[in-house]
Amino acid sequence: MDLDELRRRALRIHDLYDELNMQERGRVWTREEFMLGFMGDAGDLAKLILAQEGARSARPDSQAALEHELADCLWSVLILAHRYGLDLESAFLRTMEELEKTISARLDRVGPEER
Repeated sequence: MDLDELRRRALRIHDLYDELNMQERGRVWTREEFMLGFMGDAGDLAKLILAQEGARSARPDSQAALEHELADCLWSVLILAHRYGLDLESAFLRTMEELEKTISARLDRVGPEER
């Protein structure tokens, strides 16, 4: 599955949430509320990572829970990019190119003998 397919699936779920929220609350989530939902998911993910690393009590379904929270976070990122009209694929590729250049330049300054 490529990014476009993931985006389409994420938008389908987004639309279902909008429909549900209209029925139950008479309004849809704002961009700010999507961001807050993402922050909650990121917090849940942090707790699961801590559990995986032994810093918290692990759940019996920790692997499935970790997969679920990572998927929730990805969904939120895809939806936030959509809600702000961003081309996430281009932004990701551009950012990775910038990071690769920056990190490579720093590694070149250190030199292979110090690595």
